[in-house]
Amino acid sequence: MNKLLRKLPIGIQSFKDLREEGYLYVDKTALMWQIANTGKPYFLSRPRRFGKSLLISTFEAYFQGRKDLFEGLAIEKLETEWNKHAILHLDLNAEKYDAPERLGMILEFHLVQWEKLYGKDEGEDSYSTRFSGIIRRAYEQTGRGVVVLIDEYDKPLLQVILDEELTEAYKKTLKAFYGVLKSADQYLRFVFLTGVTKFAQVSVFSDLNQLNDISMKPQYAELCGITKKELIEVFTPELEELGKRNGLTFDETVDKMTASYDGYHFHPQGRGMFNPFSVLNVFDGYEFGYYWFPTGTPTYLVDLLKQSDYDLRLLIDGVQVGARAFSEYRVDVRNPLPVFYQSGYLTIKGYEEKFKLYTLKFPNDEVKYGFMEFLMPFYTEVPDEETEFHISHFVKELQAGDVPSFIERLKAFFAGIPYELSDRTERHYQVIFYLVFKLMGQFTDAEVHSAKGRADAVVKTKDCIYVFEFKLNGSAEEALRQIDEKGYMEPYAMDPRKKVKVGVDFSKEERNINNYLVEE
Repeated sequence: MNKLLRKLPIGIQSFKDLREEGYLYVDKTALMWQIANTGKPYFLSRPRRFGKSLLISTFEAYFQGRKDLFEGLAIEKLETEWNKHAILHLDLNAEKYDAPERLGMILEFHLVQWEKLYGKDEGEDSYSTRFSGIIRRAYEQTGRGVVVLIDEYDKPLLQVILDEELTEAYKKTLKAFYGVLKSADQYLRFVFLTGVTKFAQVSVFSDLNQLNDISMKPQYAELCGITKKELIEVFTPELEELGKRNGLTFDETVDKMTASYDGYHFHPQGRGMFNPFSVLNVFDGYEFGYYWFPTGTPTYLVDLLKQSDYDLRLLIDGVQVGARAFSEYRVDVRNPLPVFYQSGYLTIKGYEEKFKLYTLKFPNDEVKYGFMEFLMPFYTEVPDEETEFHISHFVKELQAGDVPSFIERLKAFFAGIPYELSDRTERHYQVIFYLVFKLMGQFTDAEVHSAKGRADAVVKTKDCIYVFEFKLNGSAEEALRQIDEKGYMEPYAMDPRKKVKVGVDFSKEERNINNYLVEE
C-alpha cells in the first residue's frame, strides 16, 4: 500500500470496522488475552480519547469468537478455542446527562434491547432486577458465562460533578445497577468497566468491591496509548513524511512528537505513553498542533480551581503528593488533584520510594500549553482565540527590545478584569503574570519563578536577558532595588548578552500596572 494512503483510525472505535476496512492498528491483543484469561472482573481508568472504547470493542470481538478479525495479531498464537459468549455492552459515553431522566433513558434503551434477545420475567420492574434477570437467562440459554462490558461508567457523574443533587440521584441509580455484577457473579465469564475516574472511593461501587482495578498496575501500563517503540514500528512512513514536510530529520521528528504528545505514565516504572488521538491527528494533516486538548475540556475543572483558590502554579510546576491525594474519587475544593490526574491533565513524573510520594506534572507540551491557554480567559477578559496572538507579540516585543510595548500589552490583560473580581487575592494577579511568561516559553527561553531568592521572571532573547520583578502595592523603584540586593542578575554575569532589569509596580486598587522602570 502507498505509504501516504495508509488508513488512520481517527474516530474509529469499532474493532470490527478497523480490521475489516484495513486501518492501521497498534497490536494490544497479547495484553488483552492475558486479562481475559487470568481473571474475571476488571476496572481500568484512563483519560478521555485514550483508546478505552476501542479496547472494549476488541474484547467484544474476542468474546464473539471472531477469530477472523484477529488474523496476524499476537492473540492468534495464544487463543485456541474462540468460544462465543452472550455479551452485554453498555456504552454510557454518548448521552448528555443534564436531567435526572437522561440516565434512565439510556439504561432503559439497553435493557429493552437485551430483553428482546433473552426475555423478561414477571416481577422484574427495576433496572437492577431486569439486569439481573437478563444475565441469568443469557447464561441459561447459551450455556456459557456472560460477558459484561461497560464503557465510560462514570460519564453521568462527570457531567454533573458540581451538581450535588443530580450527582446523588445518579449515584443511587448506578449503585443498584452495578451492584448486580456481584450478585450475578456465578453467571458471568468476564466483566470489564472503563472510566476516567477511579472507583475505589465511589459509593456506586461500594457493593462491587471484587473488581480488580488495573489502572496503576505495571503489567497493564501499556494497555492503552502508544509507546515510542510502537510509534516507530507502526508509523515509520508517517514519521518520515511528517519530518519531510516540516524540515526535520527522522530523529528530530520523533523528539518533537515525544515532547508534544508523549509523557503519560500510569505507573512510576511504566514507559511513557503517547496520546493516540493526538498522534493520529498529527499524521492526518502532517502538522504539529493541539488536538487532544480542544476535544471537550470540561469547564468544571476551571470552576473547581476557582472555588478552591488552589495555587495554579503548583499544577504547572509539578506537585509532590501521596497516592491517596490523587487517586481517589472526590470533588474536593481543597484538593482538585484527583480530578486533574484522572482526567489526563496531570500524570506521574516521579516516585520517591522512601516516602511513597509521587510527583505529578503535565504530561507534555500539548497539555501544558493547551491548558494554560484555556485558563487565560477565566483569569482575564482576553478571549481564548486572541491569547496566542498576544503571546507571540510579547515575544516579538522583547526580541526587539521594546519593553514599553510589552508592558502596555501586559496592561491589556488586566484592564478587562470585571469589577466583581476586584477583591481577588494577590494570587489571582500573580497567576496572570505567571501564565503570560509560561506561555511565552513556547517560543523563547522564558522562566517564571515563585520561590524566594529568585527573580519573578527571566526572558532570554538572542541579544538580551530580561529580569522582571513585580511588586503588589509597592513601587517600581523597590522592585529594581530588590533585583540588585538579591543578586538576581548574578547567574548571568558571564553571559555576553545585554542585561535589562524591569521593575513593575502593580496596584491592587487600580487592578493594573501602575508604573514600571527599566534599567540596563
